[in-house]
Amino acid sequence: MPWKGEKDPYKIWLSEIILQQTRVEQGLSYYNKFIKTFPTITRLAKAPEKKIFKLWEGLGYYTRCRNLIETAKKIAKDHKGKFPATYDEIRSLKGVGPYTAAAIASFAFNLPFAVVDGNVIRVLARYFGINTPADSLQGKNIYGQLAQSLLPAKNAGTYNQAIMDFGAVVCKPRNPLCVQCVQKKDCQAFQNSWVNILPAKEKGIEKKERWFYYFIIEKKETVFIRQRQTKDIWQDLYEFVLLENDQAINEKQLSESKFITQLLGSQKFSIKEISPSFKQQLTHQTIHTRFVSIGIDSVTPTLKKEYLAIQKKQLKQFPFPKVITSYLHKMYP
Repeated sequence: MPWKGEKDPYKIWLSEIILQQTRVEQGLSYYNKFIKTFPTITRLAKAPEKKIFKLWEGLGYYTRCRNLIETAKKIAKDHKGKFPATYDEIRSLKGVGPYTAAAIASFAFNLPFAVVDGNVIRVLARYFGINTPADSLQGKNIYGQLAQSLLPAKNAGTYNQAIMDFGAVVCKPRNPLCVQCVQKKDCQAFQNSWVNILPAKEKGIEKKERWFYYFIIEKKETVFIRQRQTKDIWQDLYEFVLLENDQAINEKQLSESKFITQLLGSQKFSIKEISPSFKQQLTHQTIHTRFVSIGIDSVTPTLKKEYLAIQKKQLKQFPFPKVITSYLHKMYP
């Protein structure tokens, strides 16, 4: 991984933001693209936002991308492009929590702040036999204080990286290498057969399902899109005309929907295609999506001012949610 052993705080920050709630295997290619396109934080700060979102497309959790843009601009303006070098300054940056601030502070500047990620929590929970739920407020305090107390002040960066790697390679979530582990004699979880139940967690958040029906209105080579502005999933990304429903709608109901007549009025139209259902799994939501392609000849549909009329060939210039991008690759290769 190219960020291992990295001392440039910009690259460490970028890797940490990308890897928030993202697997390393997926985040690696995005990290490489960003570093190639924006080798410095000043270059990132000066880039058009649409270009940055397009590069982020498919990575999900787009709040991270908005925070990335805001932080880059703040550092370019307030710090003249130089990344802040104290924990408190780093922590004050948009989208930077205690873990990310500690990672940047210790890896880039060797400051004595413990990094507490999932790997570290798992090692500590098993080694010390802690059964307090790690995702509870009490648990977060316990693990944070314990990790800080174990930190060698003069070698914080190396220690943080070591315990994170130990959790990733040896003390793994599944099939940990307990038999070969050098800590097994003192590990409470190994000695008491608690390995499979630690770290403990509180009850998971209830997941919900949503049904999105996108109407792709085509007027010759023109289609209509808008940017999502509400504080919801995919904010700032683009989409087609959307009908959201609280349950599935079948093809007959879609083709006869009043929603279409409200958009198109009395003008003639033809339903060219109704796609199969696509599914995108988010952390706490399942999004079911279908696309309805509608052809019109003359009159512009009755749409709000926020909709843009663009050429089909321009679609690749706009950042869309992953489920729309996948469909567009099939329809407009």
